[in-house]
Amino acid sequence: MLPVLNAFTVLLGVAFVTYVLFILIPYLRYPKTVPGDPAHFEWHFFIPCRDEEAVIDTTVSRARRDFPGAHVWVIDDDSEDATAAIVSRWAEDDEHVHLVQRRRPQARTGKGDALNAAYHQLLDWLPADADHDGIVIVVIDADGEMEPNALEICAADDIFGDESVGAAQIAVWMKNRDDPKPYPHGGRFANGFARFLLRMQDLEFRTTIAAMQSLRAKTGTVGLGGNGQFTRLSVLDAIGDTFGEPWHGALLEDYELGVHVVLAGYQVRHVYDTHVNQEALPSIRRLLTQRTRWAQGNIQCVKYIREVVKSPFVDNAGVIETVYYLVLPFLQMLGGLSFLILFSVQVGWWVREPELFQVALGDIVGVLGLLFAFSVAPFAVWGFVYKIRCEPQASWLTALGWGLGVWLYVYYMYICIARAFLRIARRKNGWAKTRRNAEAHVVVNGSVAVEV
Repeated sequence: MLPVLNAFTVLLGVAFVTYVLFILIPYLRYPKTVPGDPAHFEWHFFIPCRDEEAVIDTTVSRARRDFPGAHVWVIDDDSEDATAAIVSRWAEDDEHVHLVQRRRPQARTGKGDALNAAYHQLLDWLPADADHDGIVIVVIDADGEMEPNALEICAADDIFGDESVGAAQIAVWMKNRDDPKPYPHGGRFANGFARFLLRMQDLEFRTTIAAMQSLRAKTGTVGLGGNGQFTRLSVLDAIGDTFGEPWHGALLEDYELGVHVVLAGYQVRHVYDTHVNQEALPSIRRLLTQRTRWAQGNIQCVKYIREVVKSPFVDNAGVIETVYYLVLPFLQMLGGLSFLILFSVQVGWWVREPELFQVALGDIVGVLGLLFAFSVAPFAVWGFVYKIRCEPQASWLTALGWGLGVWLYVYYMYICIARAFLRIARRKNGWAKTRRNAEAHVVVNGSVAVEV
């Protein structure tokens, strides 16, 4: 049994290092996008909201300022604060702002249901002869800040100018990555750790996640995110006709939509030349809550493996990439358990036979070399990539610190994956809204969402 576990952990290590190389190379070679003319399309922003009075006024104001031709559809998911009132005032004075009002028990059943409500209200609002191929739906968070060039980039000839493209996902940056004091009344340690979390989330989205998307661009399996998601209305129609509704019930409804776009025979583009800004989370508790939800959503999407394998629209490379991504939580759990078992057995041997520990010390250089090659280097490299591509003013020493920080930061995923499997075992599938940084308190079952 132990030789099998040992071989399994080595195989996982080799596979992971290979995967890092596969995502790093296309990321570094990403070509520039030539902007197009956004006037060739009609743009509709969907903004799901649940108790977002702290940010929604600013978000709507910015959207109307930067994208005056776009329509803004704010979905109030039965908020208990002033969200609906704020949006109603906008809608009274601006015909490009629309309020989608939801009430319980139909409300608060998930982000996918909220987006479907806006989709149906848009269909009722559009004239009967509307060109659904030329209408693009843009999903952004209530605190999302899209770059003013976003529509020009997405209107490019090789993005929505290409009729085979059904959806696109723009890059995501963390707007508070340079916040010197995330907790104004907190101490030095609390703020130092919070700054670390903010920086790691920005690095994560702008390098490792973007690199994964660069590989997916080659395999035709780009994933959609919940912020900065662009989809043709005609494609949403096709998905609705085939699967019942455009968005579905997985906790990772955005990735699920991307799978449906591909299964419907359309391409999905990853767009790195524009981005949407969102808030990074300074709280480890809120971060773990958010990522547990993502991990559980990932696990829920395993059911699509069979359809992806059978689809005529997904080639062999796309099947391999998708299957690897969807089974990754299972591999990570098995890998983590295998490591713990092997380490426990090894320590047991050392306790029973101390001379074996002396022998192990003699091989310490080799052990550290393997540890660096398979555990540290694949993560630490992203600190230098982040400096080169995103923060060129930073020193190389800072880049090294970021890289070592990534190595430590990624261990959060083992906690989240374990919690996700536990939630599935307990049949807990409820959606928890991540509290905004501007919200000063959490009220259980009240105006601000519960943290689980």
